[in-house]
Amino acid sequence: MEVEALRTTVAEFGQEHLLDFWDELSDDQRQHLHSDISSLDLHDLTSVFERSTQSSEKSTTKKDDRLEPFPEDMIAAVARSTPEQLDEWRSVGLELVSEGHVAVLLLAGGQGTRLGVDYPKGMYDVGLPSGKTLYQLQAERIKKLEELAEERKGRRGKITWYIMTSDHTGGKTKEFFSCHNYFGLDSSDVVMFEQAMRPCMTFDGKIILDEKWKIARAPDGNGGLYRAVGQNGILDDMKKRGIKCMHIYGVDNILVKLADPVFMGYCYSRGADCAAKVVQKSFPTEAVGVVCKCDGKYQVVEYSEITIETAQKRGLDGRLTFNAGNICNHYLTVQFLEELIREHEPKLKHHVAKKKIPYVDKLGRRISPEQPNGFKLEKFVFDVFQFASNFQLFEVLREDEFSPMKNSPTAEKDTPATARSALMNLHYRYILQAGGSFRDGVGQVLPLIPLRRSNSQSVFEVECEISPLLSYAGERERHHTQTHTHTNTMSCLLNSVNCLCCVCPSWRYVCN
Repeated sequence: MEVEALRTTVAEFGQEHLLDFWDELSDDQRQHLHSDISSLDLHDLTSVFERSTQSSEKSTTKKDDRLEPFPEDMIAAVARSTPEQLDEWRSVGLELVSEGHVAVLLLAGGQGTRLGVDYPKGMYDVGLPSGKTLYQLQAERIKKLEELAEERKGRRGKITWYIMTSDHTGGKTKEFFSCHNYFGLDSSDVVMFEQAMRPCMTFDGKIILDEKWKIARAPDGNGGLYRAVGQNGILDDMKKRGIKCMHIYGVDNILVKLADPVFMGYCYSRGADCAAKVVQKSFPTEAVGVVCKCDGKYQVVEYSEITIETAQKRGLDGRLTFNAGNICNHYLTVQFLEELIREHEPKLKHHVAKKKIPYVDKLGRRISPEQPNGFKLEKFVFDVFQFASNFQLFEVLREDEFSPMKNSPTAEKDTPATARSALMNLHYRYILQAGGSFRDGVGQVLPLIPLRRSNSQSVFEVECEISPLLSYAGERERHHTQTHTHTNTMSCLLNSVNCLCCVCPSWRYVCN
C-alpha cells in the first residue's frame, strides 16, 4: 500500500485527519482504510458538500411568492369521486396486476434508530394481536391483491416486490425474509438491492471517522433509488418481466395499500408518467411537505419554507390552498424511470440532514454525541416530480391510508401505538361496513368510531385486526364474519382460516 500518495491526496482536499491513526492500525485495518479512502471521489464530494450547504442556507428563505397551488384538473380525490369512477379505476388496476405489469418498490434503507431498535423498521413488532411485523403485513397484502386480480380478471399475474435496502439493513432484511419463507411469496418475486452509502461530514466539511480505520457512512436518501436501480440491474429486470408501472412507498406506513388498484388504475388511465398519493393537511401548520408548483415546477415544499399566512390561505370551497400533504406514496412508469436514470438523476440535488453521528475524536475515542454534530447528504425520491411530462395527484383519506411509525413508544405522535390503533380502527370500520356490529355485555351497540380510554395512549375500546390474507381493503368481510361471544380475551382477530372474534371482557362481537 502506498500511503504517502494517499496522504498527498487527502491533504489536497483538507482531509488529512483520516490518516491520523495509521501507525496504530493492524495490516487488515490499514487495508480497509486505504480501500475506503481510495473509493472516494474527493473532488465530487467536496463540490457536493459546498453546493448542498449553500442550498440549505438559501432554503431558509420563504418561498411564498414562488408558489402556485396544484391544478385542480390534475387531482382526483377518493372522497370526491363517484363509486362508478372508483370501480372503473379499480378494474383497470386489477387488469394491470393480472397481466403482471405492476411492481411495488419498497424504500427500506433506514434503520429503526428513532424507534429505539438497531434493526430495520420492517422487522418491528407493532404489537398487533397477530404479532405481525410491517414486512409480513405488506407481503400478505401483495399476495391477496394477486388473488383478487385473478378472481376478477381470470388471470394470475405476479407482483414483483423490489426492496431497496442499504449496507445497514440489507443483511438483516434478507435473513428475516429467508427465515420466514418470504411470507408465502415466491422468493424469485422478491428482489432486494442496496442503495449507495455516502460519507458523513462535519459542519465544516471534514469526513467523519466511525472507527480509526473506517469512514462513517450513511444511505444516500430515498432518492438514491434511481441510481441504485440503474447500477444494480433492476431496470433491466423490470423490462424482462414485462412491468409497465410501479408503486413506490416507504416502509413505515402501516396502512399502505401496496399497488392499490384504484390508484394504479387512475394513473394509468390518465396517462401519467409520475403521480403521488397525498392526504389533506390536518391543520395549516402541520409539519408535512406539500405538493405544489414552485417556480413553475412540481415540487414538494417543506412546511418550514412557507409562512403561516400562506399556510392558512383557503379557497372558495373552504379547503386550504396548499393542502396536498406528501406521504411518500408514488407511481412511476418504467419508461419514465428509464428516462430519469438516463437523463435526470445526475441533476438531483443533495439535501443536508443534521444528525447525531458517532465519531472518533482526536484521542481515538469513539464518541456518541448527544446533539447533531454533522451532515448526512441525501437525495429525495420526490425531487423527480419536476421532470414528469404528465404528473397527477391522488388524494386519499388519512384515516384509511396514512399512519407512519417513525418515533419511539414514548413520543407524542407517529409511534407504534398510534400506528397500531390506526390499523385496528380501520379494520373496525371494515367490519361495520360489512354489516357487522360490536356490542357490550348488555347488548348495547358500541360507537361507530371506537374511543380511546382515558389516560391511555394505546388501549382502545375495541382491538380488531383482520388478516390481509382475508381482505385487502375490506372487500370480503361480509362473506367471512360469524357471531361469537367471548369474555376472557382482549382482541378481535380475523384471518383467512377461521373467524375468531374476541372483545374485551364482558363485550361481544356480532356480525349480521
